[in-house]
Amino acid sequence: MPETAARLLVVVPSDTAPPARLGEWLRAAGLELDERHLGAGDALPADLSEHDGLLVMGGPQSSVDDAATELEPVRDLLRRAIATDAPALGVCLGAQLMAQAGGGRVRVGVDGPEVGAGLVAKRDAAETDPLFGPVPLSPDVVQWHHDEISELPPGATLLAAGVRYPHQAFRVGRACYALQFHVETTPEIVRAWADGDPVGVAATPFDAAEIAERAAAVHPDVEAVWAPFAARFADLVRAARGATV
Repeated sequence: MPETAARLLVVVPSDTAPPARLGEWLRAAGLELDERHLGAGDALPADLSEHDGLLVMGGPQSSVDDAATELEPVRDLLRRAIATDAPALGVCLGAQLMAQAGGGRVRVGVDGPEVGAGLVAKRDAAETDPLFGPVPLSPDVVQWHHDEISELPPGATLLAAGVRYPHQAFRVGRACYALQFHVETTPEIVRAWADGDPVGVAATPFDAAEIAERAAAVHPDVEAVWAPFAARFADLVRAARGATV
């Protein structure tokens, strides 16, 4: 009998920020995605024993909002992943939750929202990282966040930085990765975000249409870099298959 695919638990805090292209890349790399949508009331497992890895996506919720009680079970799963070195990836809100789960800090961005197409810069430690090593020095990304990771978890490795906000990508332990930026978006998703976030748009020199157009222009370059990154993360998940987490 053929071996079943490695299973990735995918937590979607908001349907406004689905896995989209990242999900497609991970499936193409051979993973089975078990998506749990918090907005639909999907239950989260108590642990990761039935999965080989964890992906936490973004959303408009704030990780520093005590009223966002639906996020605490997500932090619990991230704490378990960190404690056991289970493969995990957090994107935007997911990255902020991972920072908190690991003992770092998040706050409202002191320099305002960071919105639209942009670049991040690899740090020296990224050169020897199995996932970030092949990433170009200054890859294209899409930014969309109002909060910032102000302190990394103790012992975390900074992998990419930005001019406005320094903590753009990091690793906790050997297998838990966080991206403050987005790599999964489609032009339609970015346009919806721009239309629905006048405060974020006002923090840029552009209107909503221009932000969407600029993001659409870099999507091919984003895919060229981050689809292979996703495949390397899938390799990490497969390598952990069968582990008790």
